[in-house]
Amino acid sequence: MNNLSRVLLSVTLVLSVCAPAAADWSSTMQGGGAVTVNPDTRRATVTKDGVSSQLWDGVHRMEDGSVLIVNHGEVVPGEATDIPRQLPPPEANDWEDVKIVGYSPCEQLVHRVCGLQNQCATAEACNSSRQLLTMEQGERTRADDGSRMTHTSGQCLKAKDDYTYFAACRAEK
Repeated sequence: MNNLSRVLLSVTLVLSVCAPAAADWSSTMQGGGAVTVNPDTRRATVTKDGVSSQLWDGVHRMEDGSVLIVNHGEVVPGEATDIPRQLPPPEANDWEDVKIVGYSPCEQLVHRVCGLQNQCATAEACNSSRQLLTMEQGERTRADDGSRMTHTSGQCLKAKDDYTYFAACRAEK
């Protein structure tokens, strides 16, 4: 190998090492921990107190109030985007502190996704919607007036508009 070939090989190796890859998506979890999502593998990791581990399956609330959904170790993707499926934080809307009449937004979401008789209990979105319901129930229990909409109620209102991931149960009876 001549000197010019060695120089070209060295430059190629340096450029390939320095070339930026697609940027990881990151956010901070409520309660601490930095979440990073690899855009190529869609694997999410959480780093807390210097220790990194894979983010477990479920619904995770971010510091900004949004939620991230992980299923089978991967972030449930948005439609044709490189950003993970993340329900945006609820904004100050006219639903805040509104009295809940009948089923709460999260209960309605669970009914739609899991089925009224739990026919679609094994659907991945059923587990996610049940976790949102648990979050909502916890917030309502801790609230001064548990009959009013909570932060997670707003998340479920937004999730109810997402018919791609939170699809209606279509199981046979």
